[in-house]
Amino acid sequence: MSVQTALIKIHCTDNVAVATRDLQAGESFPELGISLTTDIPRGHKVALVDLPEDSNIVKYGFVIGGTTAAVAAGEHVHSHNLKTRLSGQLEYQYSPIAAVSAPAKTASDVPTFMGYRRKNGKVGIRNEVWIINTVGCVNRTAQRVAEECEKRFKGQADAFLPFTHPFGCSQLGDDLKDTQKVLAALAGHPNAGAVLIVGLGCENNQLDKLLAAAGELDPERIRYYNSQQVGDEVEQGIEAIAEMLPLLANDKREPVPASELVLGMKCGGSDAFSGITANPLVGRMSDKITAVGGTAILTETPEMFGAEQILMNRATTEGIFTQIVDLVQEFKQYFIAHNQPIYENPSPGNKAGGLTTLEEKSLGAIQKGGQAIVTEVLDYGAPLSKKGLVLLQAPGNDAVSSTALAASGAHMVLFTTGRGTPLGFPVPTVKIASNPDLAERKPHWIDFNAGRILQGEDPEACANDFFQQLLEIASGQPTKNEINQTREIAIWKRGVTL
Repeated sequence: MSVQTALIKIHCTDNVAVATRDLQAGESFPELGISLTTDIPRGHKVALVDLPEDSNIVKYGFVIGGTTAAVAAGEHVHSHNLKTRLSGQLEYQYSPIAAVSAPAKTASDVPTFMGYRRKNGKVGIRNEVWIINTVGCVNRTAQRVAEECEKRFKGQADAFLPFTHPFGCSQLGDDLKDTQKVLAALAGHPNAGAVLIVGLGCENNQLDKLLAAAGELDPERIRYYNSQQVGDEVEQGIEAIAEMLPLLANDKREPVPASELVLGMKCGGSDAFSGITANPLVGRMSDKITAVGGTAILTETPEMFGAEQILMNRATTEGIFTQIVDLVQEFKQYFIAHNQPIYENPSPGNKAGGLTTLEEKSLGAIQKGGQAIVTEVLDYGAPLSKKGLVLLQAPGNDAVSSTALAASGAHMVLFTTGRGTPLGFPVPTVKIASNPDLAERKPHWIDFNAGRILQGEDPEACANDFFQQLLEIASGQPTKNEINQTREIAIWKRGVTL
């Protein structure tokens, strides 16, 4: 990939290049052998050769669609002359690639961070009090408990966080199970030094069923009650948290090997540079963390469409390959069941940024998984059981998929973005800008500027800096979403509400 140039040709076999700034018709690029015949907006594609109608467009070294009309060298390539080549469901074959073996690591080679070792052996990177409600009816109760605890007990926990949501009442079947699974998983997350669960009493998501779904929780660090069965439900919650705070006071950070870290990978508001800078940077984090025995979780199943075979070929066994096929086919069937096209184009914001087809977006998106071998496939809301690169069933929606990453065990979410968002989730949400303009315009949102790569910085040096920053975040350095107190959850709703 060439950097410090107005046009980037990503792979040697590509027949398009990407503009790093707004370009005008008539500009010449002798190194690529073209002169522009049309204006090319920043982030958009330009043809490097003459392309007849129905020609394959190649980017990242893979086909991202076909031309709908003849395109001349130097011409703008986008929605007006390029469409997806995807249609219907596909047949897949397992063609495993040879695993790239990382150099053997001794204990002294594995970097460390300062984390909290929990009684069950898990490690947390924060020592927060999480307030989880069974049903939307007590959202405000949870918020008032958190607000009052911040006033009365400030400094006695890293934060007092209410994770409110609109569900738990009038839900049936899988919808109810999804709500229970996610809330139960959050109740056992090691970033929470103490958990308060607030119920109402008459909801479908009954408190006892939620506790049963949560499995073994440390009884010293969890309290719960139904608001209908107590006097002052806010004071009840405050008193319950006060009982647990002495335990948090005794919790101390200690050196922990990076092999204990679980990184969740997410992109939101992508632009044409996301697949060139930010997503490959996060892919390097996947490779670095799995190389030392840690875990990376990749999700957003529909954003694998068009690039899924690449992930399937990286399955550690044929059984894992079959699970990846099921993961993808299940989500495609979800689209079909709701009479929606499987291969819908990227969002309006993505298109404005230069992305044209789902293949193009997906090939950029899966770069967050690096080159690691896939070791496990998880259903929505399921907990991790293996280390390595893990695929998780969840939609592309930022809030739903990021919450799912936390529920499955991610200590932090690495969130790449080309357009920016203030959103933050239950765990530290590390925002990585794909371009320097965003990083300069929104420094209060952005934690790391991957656009440095466009400015000529060596990608590996950039990755080393970023990995060190992640260890510092794991050791307590707050992310921008934490500083801004932006912490939310969202649960995937797939079924019927009464």
